[in-house]
Amino acid sequence: MLYFENDYSEGAHPAVLRRLVETNLTSQPGYGADEYSESAKAKIRAACSAPKADIYFISGGTQTNALVAGSLLRPYEGVVSAATGHINAHEAGAVEFTGHKVLPLPHHEGKIDPGELRAFVDGFYSDPNHEHMVFPGMVYVSHPTEYGTLYTLSELTAISEICRERRIPLFLDGARLAAGLAAEGAELSLPHIARLCDVFYIGGTKCGALCGEALVFPNGAPEHFLTLIKQRGALLAKGRLCGVQFDALFTDGLYFELGDHAVKTAMRLKTGLLERGYALHINSPTNQQFVIMPNSKLAELTSKVRYSFWEPLDDDRTVIRLATSWATEMSDVEELLSLL
Repeated sequence: MLYFENDYSEGAHPAVLRRLVETNLTSQPGYGADEYSESAKAKIRAACSAPKADIYFISGGTQTNALVAGSLLRPYEGVVSAATGHINAHEAGAVEFTGHKVLPLPHHEGKIDPGELRAFVDGFYSDPNHEHMVFPGMVYVSHPTEYGTLYTLSELTAISEICRERRIPLFLDGARLAAGLAAEGAELSLPHIARLCDVFYIGGTKCGALCGEALVFPNGAPEHFLTLIKQRGALLAKGRLCGVQFDALFTDGLYFELGDHAVKTAMRLKTGLLERGYALHINSPTNQQFVIMPNSKLAELTSKVRYSFWEPLDDDRTVIRLATSWATEMSDVEELLSLL
């Protein structure tokens, strides 16, 4: 069976596992106060050009998104997201479970349009009844988006300017950030993101870690944020688990190398699909490729390949997602192309 279902089917990169074994019997303080977490934070600050950043390690992406929304929003505020945003579509109402509404905007290949965002926020405050409504208290974007697309520097700058005018935090979900940074034509770097966003996270789960995301507040976290993490059940006693992994990932450029590998295998897959006459649902430059498949082909494919169902296109065709990862072998890509 060939696995192209997602980018977290494998365990951890060997360098991460080695570091976990090497440090296993060293006694350290708990709750993220260990030396490995501190080392990882220093490396991430340097990579982001954000020397004053506060960084916390959280075990997973949905947990991180719910934590940020639940901690930063006032009781009467919601979070603005593209309709296709992960918090709106595939997190089982985790943000709503914190008591905050997701306020969806139309998406454009997975992205929020800055002009539509401004119209939404301005329209809210110009409504004489807005005191009776859910306030837009945060803007959520993901990079890459759920469609594998990327924000340009000008797009994220425009969104950031709107947020700062209205004093609304801008939160960037970086679950697949490594692929976004590595994609050909990508305009955003870690320093750009740190400058333009109030909070973002660097995904480890989908880039060589067993688990874990690095939550970054470039200009400092809210007061007593560690207590807020604890209150929401997200504070690991053995905080070193994530710290050791991110310390390994941000040593000698490994994080960026793994993102680059995921993108390179995806681009070979994309080229091969087009050469064989398959149509792409969207032009993604990252490790997620969305392919239009005849339904007659899917039954045969399902017996040999793990893929993600995305959406029905019509009665005869279905959009599926094929995802590569840091661990995808180029030989597996070639075998998949041969099957197709």
